[in-house]
Order: sequence, then structure tokens, then C-alpha cells
Amino acid sequence: MYKKMVSFVLVLMVVTAGAFAAGAGEAAPADTVTLTFSSQSVPGDAHTEAMTVFKEEVERLSNGQIQVEVYHSGQLLTQEGEQTAVRRGTVDIVYTSPPWLSEFIPYMSMFAAAYTFSGYDHMRAVYDGPIGEQLFQDVVDTMGIRPLNAFYLGTRQLNLVGSVGEVRSPQEMRGVKLRVPGSPAWIAMGRALGADPTPLAFTEVYLGLRTGTVDGQDNPLPTNYNAKFYEVTEYIVLTDHVVDTVWPTINENKWQSLTDQQQRWVLQALEVAKDHVDSKNLEYEAELVEYFESQGLTVITNPDKEAFIEFARNSYLNDSPEISDAWDLDLYDEIDRYRP
Repeated sequence: MYKKMVSFVLVLMVVTAGAFAAGAGEAAPADTVTLTFSSQSVPGDAHTEAMTVFKEEVERLSNGQIQVEVYHSGQLLTQEGEQTAVRRGTVDIVYTSPPWLSEFIPYMSMFAAAYTFSGYDHMRAVYDGPIGEQLFQDVVDTMGIRPLNAFYLGTRQLNLVGSVGEVRSPQEMRGVKLRVPGSPAWIAMGRALGADPTPLAFTEVYLGLRTGTVDGQDNPLPTNYNAKFYEVTEYIVLTDHVVDTVWPTINENKWQSLTDQQQRWVLQALEVAKDHVDSKNLEYEAELVEYFESQGLTVITNPDKEAFIEFARNSYLNDSPEISDAWDLDLYDEIDRYRP
């Protein structure tokens, strides 16, 4: 019995020593990291799908070391609540955008202003270059949250109920209750389109259009489709007024808690998600005009865009000086130089 016990101890010592030798120079497996990702976007939206694309890709790259919990459709928080929660760290990642950030970094409102960008290629050149890098760092330094990418949400168009009638100029938007998100930059954009901006939560827009609380809303065509706004409206006006983006943004303390390798995995996975969002929204936009017309909507393809551009410029300067006074006009000129 004694000999058997000695033999067992010796075998155990050899196995243990071998295990330590095999592991020499290797880091111990890191604990699993969980990231909560919250959004107001609805199923079918490309940036809702991107949450799952990101989840699957980062879990694959990290071999399960990073896990992502996805909550869309406002399952966790309101749109306003998400912006507060990511700063506090009670949620890890949300989609934010320049209008929300401009409450803390006023010049950011330029990037949500009507007609800052001429189109997708112009927007992509700005955000993917040194201007975008500096913007993201300003958010880190000022707010304690870190934008990690910019996803193309689509180009925003006017979408109006039947009582408004056909609109081809900003003067015809006078008195129109246009739903906007509840931030000063969004409200200024509503004024810049000639409308009466009416703040309303995204989750309440469909009912607001149906009941007359608002007369219209503006979103990219894919959002109009996925949120089914076309069911309760009669007109789409292709004003192309904002080349819109959403920025997947993480709490900075959470970001700094990740290892360098984990950060690289997150950024790699978000690049894959960005490619999904951008390509899908560009494809949708090319197809949806015909679809909306098939559903009985009138799509106005030839509004007086120059009149809208001029009206918007004057509105920002005269009606919303609290917004435009904060703009960095040198930076605005630099952005303009990136036009294709």
C-alpha cells in the first residue's frame, strides 16, 4: 500500500512538473470579458444586424474570450438613456452620433448639419482620415467615451403625411411638425429644413405619424422601410440633407480594461460590421425608391435642392446661432476640401 502511494505521488509530481514546463512563457488564460451593446435600432436595420455581425466576429477572433450581449429596439434603455448610460459605464457600447455629442462638444453639430457632406464618398473620406481620428480623440478627452468607428446609416430624406402635400422647397415646410430627436443640434436641423421641429422618441414616431402628433419625420430610406413609416405617410422628398452616420462607442474605462490584443479584436470585428452596414444601406437606397412607389407613396425626386441648401445655411446662422457660433469654420473649410 505504501509503495503504491509513493508511486502515485511521484507520477503526480512528474505530470505537474510537465504541465508547468509546457506552460512556461505563456500567459494564463484571461478571464472572459462581456460587452453589453444597446441600440434603439429595429430588426432589419443594417446597424442592428451589425451588432450581431460584431458579436459573432469578435467572439470568433477571441476564441470566446470576448462575449457580446446584444439588446436592440430599445430593450434596455431609451435613446437619451443610452447616451447617459455609456458615459456612466452602466452599458458598455451604444450607437451615438454628432448631434448627441454636440451637447458636450459644441462644434460636433457641424457633422449633423444639413448639407455638410455632399455624399457617401465625401463622408467616408473625412471619417476615415485624420479629421475622423481627431474627432474621436476629442470625444475621449471630453466625455470619457470612445467612438470606435463610423457606420453609414444612410442619407436622410423627408417623409411626410398626406395632409402636408407635395413639398419641393423649404418654404413649403413652414408649419410642418417634423419629428426630430431631442437634442439641440437635431432641433436646429429641423429649423434648417424650414419645419417646426418637434422632439419625439424614435419608438413613438410611427404612432405619432398615424395620430397627427407629427406631420413628418426624416430618416434614411432603409430606416423608413424597416420601421414601416411608409405605412402611415404619403410623401418622400429626396432632399439628401444629411449623410448620416452612427458611431459604435464604448465607455473609456471599459476600453482601458481590455488588453491590447482584446482591443485589436474589437476593432477588427467592427471593421467587418462596418462593411456590412455600408454595403447593405447603399444597396437598399438604390432599390427602395421603386418599392415605396409600388406601395402608393409619391417620391419627389426633384426638389429645389439649391433652395434647401441656401435656406439651411441662413437658418443656422440666423435662427440657431447657439449652434453655429460654436462651429469651427476652419475645420468646416477643411472638410469641404475632401469633396470628390
